[in-house]
Amino acid sequence: MKKALLAGAAMLASVVSVTAHAERDYISIVGSSTVYPFSTVVAERFGKSTNFRTPKVESTGSGGGLKLFCSGVGDATPDITNASRAIKSSEIELCAKNGVTDIVEVMIGYDGIVFANTAAAPHMELTRKDMYLALAKMVPAQDGSDTLIENPYKTWKDVNPVLPAKKIEVLGPPPTSGTRDAFVELAMEGGCKAFPFIKAMKDSDKNKYKAVCHGLREDGAYVEAGENDNLIVQKLVANPDAFGIFGFSFLEQNADKVQGSTVDGKLPTFDAISDGSYPVSRSLFFYVKKAHVGVIPGIEEYLAEFTSERAMGEEGYLADKGMIPMTDKERTRVLKTVKNLTPLAAK
Repeated sequence: MKKALLAGAAMLASVVSVTAHAERDYISIVGSSTVYPFSTVVAERFGKSTNFRTPKVESTGSGGGLKLFCSGVGDATPDITNASRAIKSSEIELCAKNGVTDIVEVMIGYDGIVFANTAAAPHMELTRKDMYLALAKMVPAQDGSDTLIENPYKTWKDVNPVLPAKKIEVLGPPPTSGTRDAFVELAMEGGCKAFPFIKAMKDSDKNKYKAVCHGLREDGAYVEAGENDNLIVQKLVANPDAFGIFGFSFLEQNADKVQGSTVDGKLPTFDAISDGSYPVSRSLFFYVKKAHVGVIPGIEEYLAEFTSERAMGEEGYLADKGMIPMTDKERTRVLKTVKNLTPLAAK
């Protein structure tokens, strides 16, 4: 019996030892391709200025990141996920189903979604209505009746006579992207509401309204170009007739190669996004798994670095990367959330 107990104790010690060695000693971050460059620069500075290992940051898209984040608790799952949109109630439910119950939402700033082309081509001035008519799967019939038809438009001139007679070709993010979610909500929906009979659907048939306003055409005019925004920039340089959809930070970083279109009379500039006058702008976030704080080393310290004045303040290094800072009032609220690790309330 004594030998059996000793053997059992030795086996248990071995299992505990393996478990201890299996635990990660670095922070795992997934999510938005838009937030990726901001998260990466914070991670690099954090790794160099502390005794913690540099966090591993992966660009999976907002939806893909939240799916991984919500898959469970433990060192095989991410600690933090970046998002270029707010978490959805369905994602909170998925998290809860898999035991991820305490989620801390950290807003980090603002970003504009740009509709860009190569700097070597003529500059484009568009309205959100133009964008909707160019890219929607279903559009109002051309006879002026309150009926919807499959999108017949081949060129920008077909959409609006003042626009060039160039083929509609737009490179944009896939369904897993928060940039796509924000674009269809802010630009496409903003344009489709210009038609009163579609706007009225929001009250009478919300599902149909969303399908009409958010549905992108699938006939080749809109091309899913993946989560790599740098690749979209390269493709725009190679094709002067194409347009791309991505975050303002990529426009700023590639200002010598691409230009942002004017939307509803506003250029995508730092000031226009900051003051809310640019119509296609959104909030940026990351989400923290509270159960991992104190288990995976360095999470609290990483949060402190990201939310510091030197990082996301008005003159911080993230603003230099193209992120639009929050107001002092918003930052104060975020700092309180991070300090107390306040979980997100159910939506």
